[in-house]
This record gives sequence, C-alpha cells and structure tokens, in this order.
Amino acid sequence: MQNRDGDHHEEHLSAHPLKGSNLTTVRGVNERLILHLVRSHGKLTKADATRLTGLSPNAVSVIFRALEADGLLLRGTPIRGRIGQPSVPMMLNPDARHYVGLKIGRRTFDLVIVNFVGEVLARRTESHAYPTPSATLRFLKEQLTSLLRSSGRSQSDISAMNIAMPFELWSWVADFGAPQQEMDAWRSFDPVAAFKEIVPWPITVENDGNAACRAELVFGPPETAQDFVYFFVGSFIGGGVVLNGSVFPGRSGNSGGFGPLRVPDEPGGDRLVDHASLVVLERMIADHSGEPLRDLNPEADDWAAVESHVQPWISRAGRSLAHAIISTLAVIDFQAVVIDGAFPPSIRKRLVGEVERQLDRLDMQGVTRPDIKPGHFGGIARALGAAAFQISTEYMIDQNTLLRQSPSTPGLHL
Repeated sequence: MQNRDGDHHEEHLSAHPLKGSNLTTVRGVNERLILHLVRSHGKLTKADATRLTGLSPNAVSVIFRALEADGLLLRGTPIRGRIGQPSVPMMLNPDARHYVGLKIGRRTFDLVIVNFVGEVLARRTESHAYPTPSATLRFLKEQLTSLLRSSGRSQSDISAMNIAMPFELWSWVADFGAPQQEMDAWRSFDPVAAFKEIVPWPITVENDGNAACRAELVFGPPETAQDFVYFFVGSFIGGGVVLNGSVFPGRSGNSGGFGPLRVPDEPGGDRLVDHASLVVLERMIADHSGEPLRDLNPEADDWAAVESHVQPWISRAGRSLAHAIISTLAVIDFQAVVIDGAFPPSIRKRLVGEVERQLDRLDMQGVTRPDIKPGHFGGIARALGAAAFQISTEYMIDQNTLLRQSPSTPGLHL
C-alpha cells in the first residue's frame, strides 16, 4: 500500500534537511538516514544522497553497498544520457522484511501481513459487538495459519508482530454497549505474554491512534509538514501527533487521545468523543430504527443506505472537530491536520470539507490556520500502522529522539 511514485521531492527535504556525519562511529545512524530518504523519495542516486545528507561520496557509496548486501536496497534501472557513467538509483527491497500487524478494535479485529514498502500481502478481519481477551486469542489462532499461507510467507519470514489497540479498553464501555464485567478482563490481560505462546516473533503494543498516524507517516505520500496533528474517527476518536517529522507518542504512549477534548455549545455532550465518533452514528441510526446497527462497513463504496443519518452526523462531527483543531493549535502551531477514519473515502472527503466550512465560521484569532487534508488508508490504517512499527523505529530517523541526545553525541547535525 505504499504510495510512492518514485519522483523526487527535493523541496521537501531541502526545507528540513537531515544531515549525516562522516564519523565511522555513527554508521548505523547514517544507514537509517539513507533508508529514510530512499523511503521518502522512492529512489535515490549516490549524487542525490550526497547532496541531501552532506556525507562524502565515498561514505554514501559504502552505505549503499552495505544496505544492498543486507538486502534492504535494490538497484534500479541506470539513468543514461548524462555526462560520465550512468547513475544507478537505489530503491527499497519490498521483500527485505515482513511484519504482522494486529488491530484489536472495539468493533473489529484486523490482521495483516505487510512487506517493507507497505504492501498488504494478506488480510483477515472479523466483526464483533465488543472485544474480549479470549476472543482475541481465538481470532489469532484461527486466522494466522491461513494468513501466512495466503501471503506466501512462512513463520521464519516474519520479523516481528505488532499490536494496535486502544489503551484502557475497559473504559467508556457503556458508550458502545459492552458489559463492564467482561471488558474488565483487559485490566489484568498482558497481550505480549499471551501472544508469545502463539507466535515466535518479537511483539510490541502501541495505542491504535498512534499506529494509524504511523501508517500515514511511513506509507502515505511524502508529507511536507514536519508538524501535524492526525485525527482518526473510529468507534471512538483518537489519533496521533507528528513533531519534527516523527510520531510523538508522549510519555505514556497516549499522545493523540483526543476523545476528552472539550467541545462548546454542542447538544449531546461536551467531549469530542460525544460527537465525532462512529458509535454516535450507530446510536442515531438505532434511535430511528429501534434496532442497534453495528455493521457500518468501512470498505464499502458508500453508505447510501443510511444517508439520512450520515449527513447530520457529518455536520455534527465537523463542527466538533473544528473546535478540537483550534484547541490543538493553541498548544502547538501545527502546519497541517490530517483526518481519516473507518469509513469509505467518500465519507472522509465530505467530513474534511465540513471541517473546512466550520473553520470558516469560527474565531481563529491567535492561531494560524493549518492545511486540512484527508488521510489515505481508512479502516486498515491501524493494522497497517502496527505493522509499520519496526520500520519506523529501526529503519527511519526519529528527530525527537536525536534532539534529546547530548550535543556531544555523534550523530545527525540538525
């Protein structure tokens, strides 16, 4: 699912240059830097890498050879027609690494196998009224073998398994009709320990909003904004924060937990989650029909069958999101806002348009209006972002981490 067209985006990285060090002690950092730039540009020649990083041509050649020998980079078609030897662009090797991503959601499970460039090789999903630890374990056990078979990969081909899930799944259970006693089982459930009995790979757990944000950053089109806020509208609403071009999870890993943000003068509640979430749309439909609806399909082309409820919900969610955006801008001067969710692309487009209209009506004195953009992955974003965790943390540059290093630490010159 990688969205790279191979074109160079030189103005993007020239505005926010990432510079390397020619010290041999920082080889690992420089290799990450080259991989980061190749991922951002799609392809990179030795001359490109030398110009963008400030590394010497010899250092770049050594890194290219090492990454090619490790199977992380592939040679592209030589670029001819210039003076001297033809340039050989390098690109990411899709088969360099493979990851399993599992999204544990309040309404669905989503299990994927993803390659190094973000292509989804296999996927399994399952809907439920609410998740429990036992149901999660059953889903993984039942689906994993067929998932591997469909992807054409074996267990030994997988580098890691990462889990995206809401933190404190036992909270707000009344809002989506789950029994408190069953959801309380999550309080003492350790997913890493439990899943290690099923799979042989390293396992990490990340907040599902941060994971969706990570998918946008790692596998979406190159983003010129180095600081942006990401909203993901699911059963509830969450998201992530990107600072200095990297996901900023925060001290507890829960940055972007936007649900409690206060929304003024909106009937039905004073929190963002009371309006810009899919359980609200479910409730609107149920109140009209007399029966609960839990099968809003994010993969469908549209939601025409429930359009009479969709438009009022979009208006309500758009107003609330506009207020929330201004609140976030009062804290950090974000360059952009990205809005995605577990709904069809047509709904995403309409919601972004409604947010723009609502911002036109609000007092934005004291803040700078950011670009409002749609996300690119919809319902699969959280599972895809879970699979991207190792790519982001092991093969990309995190400037927030580097900025916390001592000034004497060898590394990037930012």
